[in-house]
Amino acid sequence: MLLEICRRFLIRPVSFQFGNLPAFVLVLMLPLSCMAQESQYKKSHHTKDGFRNVYPHEAHGFSDFLRWRWNRMWKELPSPDDYAFPLADNDPAFLNSNHLETTLTWIGHATVLFQMEGKNILTDPHFSQRASPVQWAGPKRLVEPGVPFESLPPIDIVVISHDHYDALDKQTVLKLKERKGGHKTTFFVPLGFRRWFEDLGIKQVVEMDWWDESVYEGLRITAVPVQHWSKRSFFGRNNTLWAGWAIQSSDFRFFFTGDSGYTPHFKEIGDKLGPFDLAAIPIGAYEPRWFMRPYHISPEEAVQVHLDLRSKKSVAIHWGTFILTDEPLDEPPKRLAAARKEKGLSEEEFVVLKHGEMIILD
Repeated sequence: MLLEICRRFLIRPVSFQFGNLPAFVLVLMLPLSCMAQESQYKKSHHTKDGFRNVYPHEAHGFSDFLRWRWNRMWKELPSPDDYAFPLADNDPAFLNSNHLETTLTWIGHATVLFQMEGKNILTDPHFSQRASPVQWAGPKRLVEPGVPFESLPPIDIVVISHDHYDALDKQTVLKLKERKGGHKTTFFVPLGFRRWFEDLGIKQVVEMDWWDESVYEGLRITAVPVQHWSKRSFFGRNNTLWAGWAIQSSDFRFFFTGDSGYTPHFKEIGDKLGPFDLAAIPIGAYEPRWFMRPYHISPEEAVQVHLDLRSKKSVAIHWGTFILTDEPLDEPPKRLAAARKEKGLSEEEFVVLKHGEMIILD
């Protein structure tokens, strides 16, 4: 709308007054507004209808989804009862009292509790029983959260990577909002999310575009480009942006990938913001490759992401919690081990944790 007004305004003579502003002032002001409106679409990932990826890839539509689900019906996939992932013992009392150590605890799927500089940070927090818009259907959690929600320390920061139900869980977000004690959590989100949070009564929201930076009590938080997509209902594909997150203190750099296919983005992130001391990188939800490749990395690609980021240590996430795709749920760590060996990396350089397992970083 504003673009059309701009075009008409700039080619027609003006002879009116708007309130107390004479026309010649508007003549000076409106072109600046026009430039701002035009400039938002100059970013390669912005469109008039939402957002897009910037590297060429095959975009799959609903017919491809139906093809995948049809083929899936004829496969002999493992039963959920075939898996047994034991929970690690951890110390919630330590997590609640820790203000000095830098730690990471894998809670499950893409949710980690990261502690740095006395701040408690959650990534894509999901504590519900299903990754679904309803709790009576959809992918069911096979392993309880590694830290019960009630045992979490007060959460200072939450970063959200995208709007899919395994990443943005409404019930968990509401529980974070309603925690007792009056502690306010700040949510860092990609573009397009603010209204969703405000509709839930959450005002502590920082909405960011790719390469935007924000500072929270000494921590520098950067939203970075990854290759994925967004859609939370049958309508509105790519109306919200997707992002990875870099969180940096004066002497420690942490990277959370979110969901992504493999692209040169990771090399660019490593060059601009790395090297990283720690990265949380997905290793699951990659089969069938013809369908998942543009949006989910394989364990072999995860190792390359680790190298691209120049990460000193990485932790495997996004596996072993929900059955979302076709690979056996316990396959990703096995393939990661083989890929790690091929690249000459030690087990300590790219770690597979148990649900609930905590590591302390130097």
